[in-house]
Amino acid sequence: MMKITNLFAVLTLLMMACNPSEDQNSIEATSPKGNIKVMFNVSEEGQPYYMVALKNKTIVDTSFLGFEFKDAPAFDKNFKITNSETSSFNETWQMPWGEQVDVVNHYNELAISLEENTETKRQLNLVFKVYDDGIGFRYEIPKQEGFKDEIYITDEHTQFNLTEDYKTFWIPGDWDIYEHLYNTTKLSEIDAMQFANHKNLAQTYIPENAVNTPVTMVGADGTHLSFHEAALVDYSGMTLKVDTKNLNLESNIVGSENRDYKVKRTLPMTTPWRTIQIAENAPELIESKLIVNLNEPNKLGDISWFKPMKYTGVWWEMHLGKSSWDYGMTQNMSTWTDAGEAHGNHGANTENVKRFIDFSAKNNIGGVLVEGWNTGWEHWIGFEDREGVFDFVTPYPDYDIAEVVRYGKEKGVDIIMHHETSAATETYTKQQDTAFALMKKYNMHVVKTGYVGKILPKGEYHHGQYMVNHYNNTVEKAATYEVAINAHEPIKATGLRRTYPNTISREGLRGQEFNAWASDGGNPPEHLPIVAFTRMLSGPIDFTPGIFNIKFDEYKKDNQVNTTIAQQLALYVVIYSPVQMAADLVEHYEANPEPLQFIKDVGVDWQQTKVLNGEVGDYVTIAREERETGNWFLGSITDENARELEVSFDFLEDGQDYSATIYKDGKDAHWDKNPTDIAIESMTINKASKITLKLAPGGGTAISIMKL
Repeated sequence: MMKITNLFAVLTLLMMACNPSEDQNSIEATSPKGNIKVMFNVSEEGQPYYMVALKNKTIVDTSFLGFEFKDAPAFDKNFKITNSETSSFNETWQMPWGEQVDVVNHYNELAISLEENTETKRQLNLVFKVYDDGIGFRYEIPKQEGFKDEIYITDEHTQFNLTEDYKTFWIPGDWDIYEHLYNTTKLSEIDAMQFANHKNLAQTYIPENAVNTPVTMVGADGTHLSFHEAALVDYSGMTLKVDTKNLNLESNIVGSENRDYKVKRTLPMTTPWRTIQIAENAPELIESKLIVNLNEPNKLGDISWFKPMKYTGVWWEMHLGKSSWDYGMTQNMSTWTDAGEAHGNHGANTENVKRFIDFSAKNNIGGVLVEGWNTGWEHWIGFEDREGVFDFVTPYPDYDIAEVVRYGKEKGVDIIMHHETSAATETYTKQQDTAFALMKKYNMHVVKTGYVGKILPKGEYHHGQYMVNHYNNTVEKAATYEVAINAHEPIKATGLRRTYPNTISREGLRGQEFNAWASDGGNPPEHLPIVAFTRMLSGPIDFTPGIFNIKFDEYKKDNQVNTTIAQQLALYVVIYSPVQMAADLVEHYEANPEPLQFIKDVGVDWQQTKVLNGEVGDYVTIAREERETGNWFLGSITDENARELEVSFDFLEDGQDYSATIYKDGKDAHWDKNPTDIAIESMTINKASKITLKLAPGGGTAISIMKL
């Protein structure tokens, strides 16, 4: 159960009645340590704006704020400040699962009340929370006589006016999918429209030169910024339009083809938090907890029914073409084979799943994911009439769900459910109670959901308000059945795992599967050293690591995983998720028992996390302490360049010796030329120990550090 500990809120309300016509000085708030400062004011025309400084250096210059509405004048000028209040807050709360147990939530708040200098005197409030690791701010529109109870937002104009042409790591502002490779350019060189027709994506819509968030930037003096949002509820996802000439970002919230507005809300309302994570080096970005801290506390209470776990599954073999999701039959069901008898190339049959269960039970792996188990896969993608295709309760005849669950229970292995919706949202919404009830019947607590394809109803986008509400409502519905959600083709993570800790992981990036079939050759070696400082800042990633058969020429001669096998091991530590897949085929693990040992040993739930080094897009080294055991695990990865990195183990416990097993790139290892060259050695270490990690191109190191 999530607990609030060491709670002390110091509410020092400083009432300041500000009349900007008499006093043009900005209202300010600083972070607890004083390094970050936010300044707020209104212009001579009454336009609200803010500025941000780091150690007295302006990093966000005059940035205006406002809205446009349907059937109402815009919120853009004629405002005066009627009141401002500052307060401080400091608590330590606990994650029920996560990268660490204790999270410090310490900020200074600035709340500002605005009123128009017009007859209607409409009101707008802004709240800024200033942390030592960044800022968050949001709009609050109170219920008032100047507005109808329902408002229709056509645009939000939140600016981030930057003072430097930052090195920027970005993906295009696609309204439908995040599965793009990251680009590294100057801010002034961003060109998102070149990706408007991406041949590797099932759906994509990029309406303008914009980027999705998190978008991370690195300045000439080492300042690191990452722009995102927190607590995305009943609103549209935010992309950021890029003004390459003036180095300005401005919010562009996702719309719909079915309406002439982007967001509909009932007053009073608040927007999601607009966030800037601010750090003086790359590791501090990963250690930041700004995004989760800006979300409300746990609303579910005790979720001990969810257990973080490693899992295997019938998944990678389908991407390789060894087996299929569909049963391979389009004729009448009366011609299908009896339950449990494997049919054709169908992967989710009883015999095959039992093989994964046996393997998992032998190797300290707690779950098996079964994709393609239910009827409908023959008609799931590329068809306009996808509504009603899946029913989420009827298995194919060769999959005996009751027997598989019974067998898994006997072996101590849970079955992970799979709900592919083919983006037919109304079908899924109508059947969720039935689908989750089936899971409850079989004591299943985790489901992987999928939304491949264009959203039905037509005209909606994956990242618009309609789908944001669908994703969030699904999480809330699932919680009533003690079901946790691992969403693929999701809305971005915005820290709601704090409020609804059954939202455990998600995709939301270009994942491992692209290595199996993408025509561009798959994810390049720089991909994950970028992801660690971009997508991972928003929340857990179900990346599905652990591929040992790197080249898989027997299945696909033109594709491969573009890392070494040592890096695949390191990803279990570097890329965080409370559910981590051992994604490769059983036979490939059984042929490589020595590196498999790391997957058997590595934890998934952490007491604390230390980011030991890193540069965005180049390399990163992370160490995590496992809850309950006190054992540590370390992962280090690099891009296409070989590196030597010295690591100190000064984070270890005083007076304690540890047995370290090091899984490292062999002397001839190379992500393309020799990816399976791996060396394993053991040594005894303690708090005073230091070692030099030698990472091959596209390589990595994984270390298990066990108490003696």
